[in-house]
Amino acid sequence: MTSATIPARITMPAEARRGDIVEIRVLVRHAMERGVSAQGLTPVPRRILHTFRATYDGAEIMRMDLSPGIAANPYIAFTTRATVSADIVFEWLEDGGVTYERRQMLTVT
Repeated sequence: MTSATIPARITMPAEARRGDIVEIRVLVRHAMERGVSAQGLTPVPRRILHTFRATYDGAEIMRMDLSPGIAANPYIAFTTRATVSADIVFEWLEDGGVTYERRQMLTVT
C-alpha cells in the first residue's frame, strides 16, 4: 500500500469547546480514471476512490463507501462531537492500493 497526499479542501473550526458539535466539510480533487482513455481507448490503470474514512483521536468517526458513479471531486459533510484536542485524520483509498491522507488539528478548550 502506498501513501500520498491529495489536494482537498477541508473546512472545519480550528477550535471548539468540549461537547460542541463540529461540522466538517471535505471537497477532494481527484483525477479519476475509469480504466480506458477516451482518446485511443487504450487501457490505463483504473484510479477510482472507493473508500473515505475519518478518525478522531484514533477512533473512526466517519466511513463512506464510494462507487464508480460518484463525482470525480466528491464533497462530503458530517459532524462529530469535540472531546479532546487531537488530529482528525482523513483517508481516501483508491483502487490499486494507494491511500491518500490529510490531517487537521482540532483544539478543544
